[in-house]
Amino acid sequence: MGGELGSYVSAKLEAEPWVGSLVGIDVDPPRRRLRKAEFHLLQPSQRERIVDVVTKFNPHVVINLSVWEPDARAALAHARQFTADAATAIIGAAAECPALESMVVRSGIEVYGRERNSATRPTETAPVHPTSDYGQMLANVEAQAREVGRRIGIAVGTLRLASVLGKHVPSPLGRLLRQPVVPFSLFADSPFAVIEDGDAARAFVLAAARRLDEPINIVAPGAITTLQAIMRGKRVPLPMVGPEWLVASKLSHVLGAPIPGHVVELMHRGRLADGAKALDVLGFSPVLSTPEVIDHLYAWESVVRIGSIQEAVA
Repeated sequence: MGGELGSYVSAKLEAEPWVGSLVGIDVDPPRRRLRKAEFHLLQPSQRERIVDVVTKFNPHVVINLSVWEPDARAALAHARQFTADAATAIIGAAAECPALESMVVRSGIEVYGRERNSATRPTETAPVHPTSDYGQMLANVEAQAREVGRRIGIAVGTLRLASVLGKHVPSPLGRLLRQPVVPFSLFADSPFAVIEDGDAARAFVLAAARRLDEPINIVAPGAITTLQAIMRGKRVPLPMVGPEWLVASKLSHVLGAPIPGHVVELMHRGRLADGAKALDVLGFSPVLSTPEVIDHLYAWESVVRIGSIQEAVA
C-alpha cells in the first residue's frame, strides 16, 4: 500500500462498491490520498505484528504486492530478503484467516526465463524456469502462495507483470532508459514489452473482484527494442558487445544507475509474453501500448526516486 503501485491499487479499491473496508501494510506510507483505508507501517521482519493486523482484520481477499525489484529501492541481497520476509509474513498470516476466500499475488514475466530455446512470447502454460535472480524471487513467491492456497482451499491468482513503468515507480529499466547515454546490445537488440502502473493497478482490482484462480500475464500490447526506445527518447546510443556489458554493469553502480541482471537479460534477449488471456478471463485490456508507455517515460519531467528501503532499516 505504501509503494506507488500499492497506493494506486488501494485508491482504485476504495472506489469499488464491493469493497467494504481496506487494510494495508507497508514499509512506506501511502503515496496517494486514501479516504477509507487503514494503514500500518511495518517492516517485513515484524512477522508477529503483521500476523496480528491481518488476522484481526480477517479479510475475504488478500492482495500481496510486496515484491522488491533488485536495484529499484534496494540492492539484490536486501531485495531478496525483504521479498521473502514479506511473502512469509503476509501469505502466512492470510492462511490463518477464517473468512479468506482468495488471494492475488504479484509476480512477473521474468519467471519464464530467457534461455536460448525459451518461447519468445510465452503463454501462462509455459514452464516456470527463471534465469535471473529476480525471476527466481518471483517464482518463490508464486510457489509459496500456491502451496497455502492448496492447503486451505482458496483461490490464488497470480499476475505476471511485464516491467512496470510509471512517473513515480522506482524502475531500474526506466531509470536506465532516461540516462543521457544508454547502452544496447549491438548484435542482440531484442524486443521487450512493459506495462504502465495505472494499467497494472486496474488488473489487480479486476483479479481481486473476480476471485482469480490461475496465473495471468499482464503486458501492454506491442513491443520495442532498446535502440528504438533510445531513439524515441533522443538519447545517445552506446553499442556494446559481450564482455563490455560486465564493465558497464559495474560502472553503472558507481554512477548511481545500477543495471541488475534481469534488465541486462531483457536488453540482450528481450522479454515478451502473450497477454491475450487477460482479456478473456479478466476483461482486462491495457489503455497504453508498450511504445506509448515508453513515450510517457520520456515525457515525464522526472522519475521521482522513492527513498531506499535500506534507509528504512538503517
